[in-house]
Amino acid sequence: MIAKNLSDPIVSVEWLSNNLNNPDLIIVDCRFTLGQPTEGTKAYQQDHIPYAVRADLELDLSAEKNVHGGRHPLISVEQMEALCSRLGIGNSSIVVAYDDDDLSKAGRFWWMLRYVGHSQVYVLDGGYSAWKKAGHEITSKEVTPTSQTFTASPQIDLLVFKNDVEQRAATTPLLDSRTGERFRGEVELKPFDKKAGHIPGAQCYFYKETLNEDGTMKTTEELKKHFSDLLQQEEIIVYCGSGVTATVNLLALVRAGRPDAKLYAGSWSDWSSYEDSPVATGEK
Repeated sequence: MIAKNLSDPIVSVEWLSNNLNNPDLIIVDCRFTLGQPTEGTKAYQQDHIPYAVRADLELDLSAEKNVHGGRHPLISVEQMEALCSRLGIGNSSIVVAYDDDDLSKAGRFWWMLRYVGHSQVYVLDGGYSAWKKAGHEITSKEVTPTSQTFTASPQIDLLVFKNDVEQRAATTPLLDSRTGERFRGEVELKPFDKKAGHIPGAQCYFYKETLNEDGTMKTTEELKKHFSDLLQQEEIIVYCGSGVTATVNLLALVRAGRPDAKLYAGSWSDWSSYEDSPVATGEK
């Protein structure tokens, strides 16, 4: 019998294998390669976890880009309802998302589903690589989901915008999830983001520091130690380049006991799109 409302946002390949045939379970393949936008779909067509449906970072989980809003703007609540319904996700479904590298694309789907009020959503630890390494079944058979009705209940406290970041309390930690080189302003993904550096007052918490070498997430105890300077603060805000890899830090913060941490979804690509936005470089 599948367990509902698991407190841990991460599930193991063993857990998924044991629950694979449960009719309440929806598995979502979120594999995606930045700079190679068709590779995730090609990979899914070649092979995937049985019964998995497909959600693409740019085609399904991002709105059309504009001057501001970041490189992967959030889709509307109404669009998220329609996507869930199309994927066969109802309000009582148990959802497991996976990708193939760093949990970030599955994390993006996980966060978006949480934002629209769905609590029974999880990320597969270690992703598709861990599934195949464990010798579990794969298939090339594509799934045609049975459409469901999904009604959103937006959790607006999980999302912040540029003005919220600007007006945050002085004691509110602002976590930059990018590499140290990008945080310090030594490199940037030009021409994608116009400026190099970070939001003044931010701290560098590279998202991959929450992961083991095999792509699985570190334990609760390890993550509590990793975030020990932050966990007692009233509010925590997380950002990255475009609101994708930051979700790995948010997954880790949930595991560490802070499910209320917030996402600046537009992230650096939104912040740096404004000419008057202050920029810091170096370690601080």
